[in-house]
Amino acid sequence: MERSVVLVKPDGVQRGLIGEIIHRFERKGLKLIGIKMLSLSDAILDEWYAHHKDKPFFGGLKSYMKSYPVVAMLWEGKDSVATIRKMIGITKARDAEPGTIRGDFAMSQQYNLVHASESVEIAKKEEMLIFNKDEVFNWDKKDLQDVYLKDEIGDA
Repeated sequence: MERSVVLVKPDGVQRGLIGEIIHRFERKGLKLIGIKMLSLSDAILDEWYAHHKDKPFFGGLKSYMKSYPVVAMLWEGKDSVATIRKMIGITKARDAEPGTIRGDFAMSQQYNLVHASESVEIAKKEEMLIFNKDEVFNWDKKDLQDVYLKDEIGDA
């Protein structure tokens, strides 16, 4: 099963949307295998947003992401990266489709509530930046047979 990192960004924490965001992923059938609240450091943000380092908005982005704690989550499921990206909606929140997290609750490009891993490779990198091995839990989700067909989950 794939894993994806989701961050509830400072604006999502401030607006009290942590539970709503978790609720949507749980209802979808995804499995929460790690969760914690933390303040992001310069070192983490420099690596997290390395692809934006030379862009004019990088300083403001870092300041915003350090302004309040974030809630980091690690979700697991079949095709979880693509599924979660669809569920959160596009970056420019006011153009996000209704029914997505951003489409239902956000209006800004930067204050768009959540981050989700863009690919399986990026998810692995983000997981290593945020979670220690002892913060990730491999537990037996009893309702998998009600979420997936047997051939979709294989040996999971």
